[in-house]
Amino acid sequence: MTGSEAPPSFRLAYVPGVTPDKWVRIWNERLPDVPLALTQVPAAGAAGVLLDGGADAGLVRLPVDRTLLSAIPLYTETTVVLIPRDHLVTAADEVTVADLADEIVLHPLDDVLGWERLPGRPALERPATTADAVELVAAGIGVLLVPLSLARLHHRKDLTYRTVTDAPASGVALSWPEDAHTDLVEDFIGIVRGRTVNSTRGRQPEPARSKDGKQTAGKQTGGARRGTGGSHRGATGGKGKGRSGGRGGKPRRP
Repeated sequence: MTGSEAPPSFRLAYVPGVTPDKWVRIWNERLPDVPLALTQVPAAGAAGVLLDGGADAGLVRLPVDRTLLSAIPLYTETTVVLIPRDHLVTAADEVTVADLADEIVLHPLDDVLGWERLPGRPALERPATTADAVELVAAGIGVLLVPLSLARLHHRKDLTYRTVTDAPASGVALSWPEDAHTDLVEDFIGIVRGRTVNSTRGRQPEPARSKDGKQTAGKQTGGARRGTGGSHRGATGGKGKGRSGGRGGKPRRP
């Protein structure tokens, strides 16, 4: 590397509610010489950040434009209704959309659930943000349906939530521009998919060389075994689902 070349780095965007801490920790352990810079972006603006080159990859909410962006779905979150602690809905462990028919259901402009038809009764105005809608719920003006991670992100002592069993759900994916699948992107894909350091599916290590600079003989990695005529399949790692408090199942009451 010459003096004019910048050291390699990896820029990861993520949307509110997503917690990349575990993957960032593994990155720092495996690639300590490649700094990872985190940037939180609004869910609606994540695609633009990736396409404009503001990040190398992003943890985004589905759907994405597959003609421009590649995406690996990681998990789908449980949807909950956010309510005051003394609300009648708290009498049940989980509810349906029909149970909210008489409620004023807030619909913030940054909603990520993609409703075809919002349940309940509409509010007079749409709150600008989810944070604004949470304030209205606390004031007793309505209820709010959000992915579980956003309910936790906007936690308040005077509010609680219940699972809504038949509401739309929000999926989270790792995404990057179609024409920018770099080695570092592949490294991060391996991490979120649970591949080991020695997995043959990721970027291959440089071959060992002798003192005179010549490549030394050794075991082949990820290629065909000599004399077998077949291919040697390496470790495949995980199934591509990240762990999240919002992935399926019944959430704990706060």
